Amino acid sequence: MIEAHGLTKDYGDKRAVDDLSFTVEPGVVTGFLGPNGSGKSTTMRLILGLDAPTAGSVTVNGKSYRDHAAPLHEAGSLLEARSVHTGRSAYNHLLALAQTHGIPRRRVNELIDLVGLHDVAKKRAGQFSLGMGQRLGIAAALLGDPQTVMLDEPVNGLDPEGIHWIRNLLKGLAAEGRTVFVSSHLMSEMALTADHLIVVGRGRLIADTSVDEFVSRASGNVVHVRSPQADDLAGLLAATGVTIVAVEPGLLAVTGLTAPQIGEAAAGRGIVLHELMPQQVSLEEAFMDLTRDDVEFRAGTAEHPTEAAA
Repeated sequence: MIEAHGLTKDYGDKRAVDDLSFTVEPGVVTGFLGPNGSGKSTTMRLILGLDAPTAGSVTVNGKSYRDHAAPLHEAGSLLEARSVHTGRSAYNHLLALAQTHGIPRRRVNELIDLVGLHDVAKKRAGQFSLGMGQRLGIAAALLGDPQTVMLDEPVNGLDPEGIHWIRNLLKGLAAEGRTVFVSSHLMSEMALTADHLIVVGRGRLIADTSVDEFVSRASGNVVHVRSPQADDLAGLLAATGVTIVAVEPGLLAVTGLTAPQIGEAAAGRGIVLHELMPQQVSLEEAFMDLTRDDVEFRAGTAEHPTEAAA
């Protein structure tokens, strides 16, 4: 479990993390989302004790990370896959880490096989592709069989097979009761992988909720109803607190009633329905809508690059 309380970090006059409080629970995959410059990387560094907070505190499995006698057994992390001695082989990189915690060689071999690096285990890490480097970083994170796993952009550079593999790996770790905390910019992948979301913007907490609730809230509880008797249905459903918009002939957008309520009302009057579907935005659309005011860097609107530079 990861618990942050009033976590704050200033770099000079720049506040990167601002009074951030959240709990990452075991047994689920928690996605950590936010625009560029939102403080995600700084927060992860604070969790691991790589930076000291200006105020507040954060614990991993009940203690400050640096207070654990054998931290690799408590929390495994991937923050920067390229932080590897480029002249050292994948096997020797993992072996060196293992020896700091008395982890046996057989565990190194297990992880090499798990992440799919068996054929290049003796190859220098400096010659690895981005995807191979990611796999090595994930192996290092799992080396101590930790109860908490924290990964920053783990699918970066992976091919479709690798993305599918890491998705199943993370879900499997959570199913074992481990705490899994994952940062990613790939909203489509987070929608498939995460159960819970922590969303930050400009260092502040924006949302701490399940994926389903996050998307449902952004969808606005709108139900699309298609019927050859749309006018009759609109008259039937009209009531205080209910909004009905004619999207096109035969298609209504209804806010204020659930799909079952609409279906039962129509059935009671013998009104035929051809379609009854709650509006569902994607996780990406929900994220963009929620963080619209917290984006630090925006793309220009000029049609041509030369216009923006002029």
